[in-house]
Amino acid sequence: MFKNMIIYRLAKDWQGDLQVLEDALQKIVFEECGATQERSVGWVPPRGETHGPLVESVAGQWVMRFMTEAKVLPASVVNRKVNEKVEHIEKTEGRKPGKKEKRELKEEAKLDLLPMAFTKQGSMWVWIDPQARTLVLDTSAQGRADEVVTLLVEGLPGFAVALLDTQTSPQAAMAHWLMTQEPPAGFTADRETELKAADESKAVVRYARHPLDIDEVRQHIEHGKHPTKLAMTWDDRVSFVLTEGLQIKNITLLDAVMDGNSQDDSGFDTDVAIATGELSRLIPDLIEALGGEGRTALGDGLPASLQNAPAAETPPARAARAAPAPHCEAAGDGPDPLYAEAVELVRKDRKPSISYLQRKLLIGYNRAAALLERMEAEGLVSRMDASGKRTLLEPTT
Repeated sequence: MFKNMIIYRLAKDWQGDLQVLEDALQKIVFEECGATQERSVGWVPPRGETHGPLVESVAGQWVMRFMTEAKVLPASVVNRKVNEKVEHIEKTEGRKPGKKEKRELKEEAKLDLLPMAFTKQGSMWVWIDPQARTLVLDTSAQGRADEVVTLLVEGLPGFAVALLDTQTSPQAAMAHWLMTQEPPAGFTADRETELKAADESKAVVRYARHPLDIDEVRQHIEHGKHPTKLAMTWDDRVSFVLTEGLQIKNITLLDAVMDGNSQDDSGFDTDVAIATGELSRLIPDLIEALGGEGRTALGDGLPASLQNAPAAETPPARAARAAPAPHCEAAGDGPDPLYAEAVELVRKDRKPSISYLQRKLLIGYNRAAALLERMEAEGLVSRMDASGKRTLLEPTT
């Protein structure tokens, strides 16, 4: 069921209630796009049964399914339609439309074409482990994850989350494992990795189906190339790829998982129980392998080039004043004291995303989302597009 994982930690004070969650999801039930609707999102019954519940509890694990549908409009088709409208105006009115009018013509063209467009559907498994207080999304796209989390935060009173964070950054840990050829207990490093230079060259070296216990890999790391992904296996039961952003991709349950399970054991409940049972044990082991939760400075034993890797920076003062808050207001009624710093980060790195602010400022999801909403209100960033991404509206300085 789960091929990828982006993991969030639930707030300790959230009192999960299955019926409250079901009622919240019922407010955003998926419906197919209308004739002139470009995109539609919502929840569908995870069992696939018509009019079934939108959240299922299996062995204490809550599972949901988020559905998206988008109309496919190739840019070339839209541009051709716009050019036809422009030519018509030039011939009938003897003038050339300006930039603003062309933007309006583009929107008109989309509305004209949408009823004839093909649709593309996609779905995402969403899993809440109430006992472990984790939220897991089956996606490798942070923009899609942000969209789903936003809907949950807006629909569930008191629901607050933060991206899972560890004391040692995955990038530094992967470098250490490759340098020493000593992966953490219970894990093995497989035959795939990607190393990327941190300098202006952005040089990338990829190894696929290749031994990694060679001097060449160590030399690349010593010369400043940081691991961005590493294929691993946990307990001979689950193989996956760990990324620098603590995403888990390409999850595969190995044969050992099925030992003891009858071939007749199939169906939704069995699939959920097996998948969540394995992954709920993998997650804490991986957290432990990365030094536990809560970022801290890296220790000794790492290559010098990685001692100050950006992914491992830990400003203690910032962490102390960056406690999660549900709105863009910090303690008290004044504006959030992190707002100016958040704006500076977004302008500097041109990454107006919730997850980016969470990792840079060490804050919770709700607070990062509120900071971006304020930037949107002040015209600094755009609204989320169909893929859940924002763009910086100000020109590069």
